Formats: sequence, structure tokens, C-alpha cells
Amino acid sequence: MLKIVYPVCCGMDVHKSFVVACVASTNDHGVTTYRSGRFSTFTGDLRRLAAWLHAHSCTDVCMESTGKYRIPVYNILESSCRITLAHSKYVKAIRGKKIDKKDAKWIADIFKHGLVCGSFIPPADIRQLRDLMRCRAKLTGFSTGEKNRVQNCLTVSNIKLDDVFSDVFGKTASAITQRLLEKTLDLILTVPGIQVFAAIGILSEIGADMSVFQSSKHLCSWAGLTPQNNESAGKKKTTRISRAGAYIKPLLVQCALCAIRKKSNPEIRSRYLNLKKRRGHKKAIIAIARMLLTAIYNIIKRNEKYNPALYRKADTPPRNREVSVNEAIYILQRQGYLVTAPQSA
Repeated sequence: MLKIVYPVCCGMDVHKSFVVACVASTNDHGVTTYRSGRFSTFTGDLRRLAAWLHAHSCTDVCMESTGKYRIPVYNILESSCRITLAHSKYVKAIRGKKIDKKDAKWIADIFKHGLVCGSFIPPADIRQLRDLMRCRAKLTGFSTGEKNRVQNCLTVSNIKLDDVFSDVFGKTASAITQRLLEKTLDLILTVPGIQVFAAIGILSEIGADMSVFQSSKHLCSWAGLTPQNNESAGKKKTTRISRAGAYIKPLLVQCALCAIRKKSNPEIRSRYLNLKKRRGHKKAIIAIARMLLTAIYNIIKRNEKYNPALYRKADTPPRNREVSVNEAIYILQRQGYLVTAPQSA
């Protein structure tokens, strides 16, 4: 017969949301009685678990190592119990008889006979120091990985700084990299609604050489901001935009939403409001996104800053222009100054 090492002990089956505990009490005649309880993993209920163990005079606890789920339980019981943390392969229950309550009873049974070997768990202050050092190691690994990605980007862009400098992220090499990117980004940042990260994202998608696109219309088509060509018998079946530009199109739409809110850019806001009256919000915002991309194309190609006066001049009709009555009515309706009454049936 196996020797009883722990006359009063507890086996615990730990889960994410609850803990099943089974206290095994063995008397002098070798008869064992079992008492089971279920507790949640909230701190208040874990303190109730500690009080429940104290009420049954149980100070020896064995639990299965279940990743991070065992840590809250361990933190609460550490001050009042001697905890043995066992690997799951040493306390695995018999297949076919595996439920939470029986798992806890099985752990208590094999633990009371001293058949479970505990894992090394350092004190609380050493565990905190271990967590800090492991976090530092992870952050160092992340930093190294990001530096490798940046160096790969420079390599595929035909910028071989790693062959010239021993440290690509040194002061001199960083100044060269910054110099290569200052001017084009500064031009894009002059467009309304575009900030630093948006400018970098747009530049990473379309590049800095606009000669690869025949015109701004081809660039807008490549970015998925133009209607599909779906026409038959002189009728357009759809005016939906294409699915191209999965990355740059949402970015430009966000920039457009930002640009129409600024009162400092009336040429964009007025165009949006005019289009919204006739076509709705969604189509109007796509038109503003196309307007921004067209502006980006021209300022990069001509190496000029964004000039809002060009848009305002285009929206202003010539002073000596003669219009007919019907054209005048149409212009007033478009600007929202004239509303036609509904015709009676």
C-alpha cells in the first residue's frame, strides 16, 4: 500500500474562468474523505477559496500548470499554502473519466501519496525581476527585427548603405536617409487633409516617379477611384468604382474626410457640398479623394506645392460670360440658390 505523504491536501483543476478544488482528508485508519468546491477566478472568489482551504485545515495544494491561468490562483494562495505546481503530463487523468471534478480528485489522490514532482517557482520578487528581463529580451528582439526590415527596404530600393556604413542607423547614415525623403514628403504634406503618416503611406504606394503613369487619370484608375467600364448598347450598367487600390484607396478616403471638415480649404469643402446634394455622401467623398490624388500627381510631377488658387479660379466663372436663361437656372439650382417646385400630377 502506498504511503500517505500529505494527510490533508488539495488538488485543483484550473481553468480560465473557474477553479475546481478537491480537499482529500485521510484519517489514522487510512480512510480518505473528499470535499469539492468550485470558485471563479476573480480575486474576491479566490480569497474565498483561500478561506475555504483554511477552514478545512489544508495547507498543501497541488495544481496543474495551465499557462497564465494558474498565476492569479498562485498569487492569492502563495502566502497561506505550500503550492506544488505540476506539469500537465504528470497529472493527466485516465481517458474516458475526465471531468473537472474528477480531475481535481485525481490530482489530490496522486499528490497525497507524493507521486507528483513540483516545478521550480521562484519567490515573488524574483518572478517580477524575471518578467522584466524577459520583457526586455522581447523588446530587443522586436527592435532588431524592425531594423532588419528597414535595411531590407533600403536594399530593394537600390540604396546600399549597408555596404558603405557599418551602422545603417548611425548619425551619418540616418542623415542621408532623411535627406533622400525630405523633399517629396514635404510636397505631399502641403495637400489639405494629409499628415505625416498618410503622406508616407501614399508615397509607399505610388512612389516618387510619376512618369510611370501616363496621366493623373491613369493613376486614379490604378488607385480604384474611377467608375468601372461596364457599358452596353450606349447604357452604363453601373457607376461603381473598381476594387483596385485596396491599400491606398481607404487612406485617401480618410484624408478626404479630414479635408472637407477644414474651413481653411473652401475649394474642397464647397466641391464636396455641391456633389453631396446631387450624388450623395459616398460618391462625393470618392470624388474628393480623386481630387486629392490628382493634386498629388501634379505636385510631384511638377515639383510644386499645392496651390488652392488654381481650384478656386476654376470654380469661378468668367466675368464676361453670357449664359442663356436655362443655363442660369441650372447654375442656380446646382449652387442651391433655386429650388424647383414639384409638378402636380
